[in-house]
Amino acid sequence: MKNIALFFLISVVFGCKNDVQKTENNLSDISEKSFRKFKVEDSNYIDLEELWAPFQDQLSSFSIEKYEALKPLIMNQAIPALQRHVQNKKLSYEALVTFYLYRINLLDRENKKSLNSVISLNTSIIEEAREKDKKRPKNLSVYSIYGMPILLKDNINANGIVTTAGAVALMKNTTEDSFLSQQLKSSGALILGKANLSEWAYFFCGDCPSGYSAVGGQTFNPYGRKTLDTGGSSSGSAVAVAANFCAAAIGSETAGSILSPASQNAGVGLKPTIGTVSRSGIVPISSTLDTAGPITKSIIDNVLVYNAIIGYDDRDFKSTSTSKIDLKTVLNTSFEGKRFGAIKELLEDSLYLKSIKLLEKHGAEIITIEPENVNLPNFLRLLNLDMKADLPLYFQNHANKNMTFNDVQSIIDYNILDSIRAPYGQKLFQGIVEDSATPEEFSTIKSTLKTNGKAYFDTMMIAHELDGVLSVNNYHASYAAVAEYPALTVPMGLNKENAPMGLTFITKPFQEGQLYQWGYHFEKVANKRPLPNQYN
Repeated sequence: MKNIALFFLISVVFGCKNDVQKTENNLSDISEKSFRKFKVEDSNYIDLEELWAPFQDQLSSFSIEKYEALKPLIMNQAIPALQRHVQNKKLSYEALVTFYLYRINLLDRENKKSLNSVISLNTSIIEEAREKDKKRPKNLSVYSIYGMPILLKDNINANGIVTTAGAVALMKNTTEDSFLSQQLKSSGALILGKANLSEWAYFFCGDCPSGYSAVGGQTFNPYGRKTLDTGGSSSGSAVAVAANFCAAAIGSETAGSILSPASQNAGVGLKPTIGTVSRSGIVPISSTLDTAGPITKSIIDNVLVYNAIIGYDDRDFKSTSTSKIDLKTVLNTSFEGKRFGAIKELLEDSLYLKSIKLLEKHGAEIITIEPENVNLPNFLRLLNLDMKADLPLYFQNHANKNMTFNDVQSIIDYNILDSIRAPYGQKLFQGIVEDSATPEEFSTIKSTLKTNGKAYFDTMMIAHELDGVLSVNNYHASYAAVAEYPALTVPMGLNKENAPMGLTFITKPFQEGQLYQWGYHFEKVANKRPLPNQYN
């Protein structure tokens, strides 16, 4: 069984590679791409002098000696550890921010180790960090994201930082904060900048490698630069976390775009229940399936960031109020009495098999299951029809008012004027323009997909009285997407090709607390998060 994250839609419609033939009949345009065939590597649009000009004074006084001295305090540390260092005055938020800036400047672009994971930076981040140091509450809990520098996937609006979705057309898209960005700031977090992504969240070109955008260039995997795929579309978010460029990052997912890059970069990634995290102010693919979620180095960090970004937003028609995760419950749990479904076909994977046995050893009951064949008809059409309607709404309500774009066709027309704007073409955007459906037909497409996705999981969960289903990476992201079920991926080690792999827990809606309990206990007993040796 191979991971299928070379293209967003492969993960969308092909839950497992052997599901390819049964899922959709009109996907001839979508095929597995070689991620080693790069037409473009470095960005043609990022001006490094301009990017780093606001930080020159701070970085010029931040020596390599200071950087090396701070490494043990920051590298691969969870947020509570960072907060303890600040509490004990071994670290400040300003020093933490400066460390990350120094490291991004040192490693991210135009060198032999470049990862191209960061698109833009918050020009006032150092001043904001100083303010956090001055105003730090005396009794601040170490389980707080106050003062923590967080990168946003560059399809999420943030005041003062352009939101491009990786597209040249949006390079002047300065906006107000998204609801998600407001939530982070209200929790005291610092927005460090924006992470690269597969352009338009990988629903654009159809013939490009994951992690590529015209603005950001080609993102590389720190566990195997130019040899391992980054996963997509939240490529830069996951790579930046793995490379210690930030305390945490936010990704977005329609079907696999958090789970794929998180697992392939040894991160913890949560695809939440749709509606728990607002989508307003996020460049859309599908208002039916889109969600944002955290990518972190650990379960605890993921819980902290998730708790910060949830909240009801009356501008998002799927938004719903949900309770914060009780961290104490997460930390004091076990697998005793839990029944998990292990998918028979995946047991051929040695890491998956070892992980299953580890769960059994620590009290879980494992039931081997063979899921029924369930089709997801018209999945691509759902995305086409949603984006055709949703992108104009983003332009109307959340984009910079001075831009002249108003729909998908206007982006296509702009890109045609210069081949460098879309070197891999824009096949999927063209497919959006060509697709159409009556309201009744569209409603039927959505209803059928949700019914089938729920049936895929519910049939086995009810028959075997399961608490959750165990998958690998993003293999079943498509079914979780249409069922609107949450999923959590946790590192389970390196495979024979030295590629990181994740054990992915899937369960019913609004059970993120359960996912975190299982994920934390697995993380604790497995201790399988590998480090990217060339970036430590």
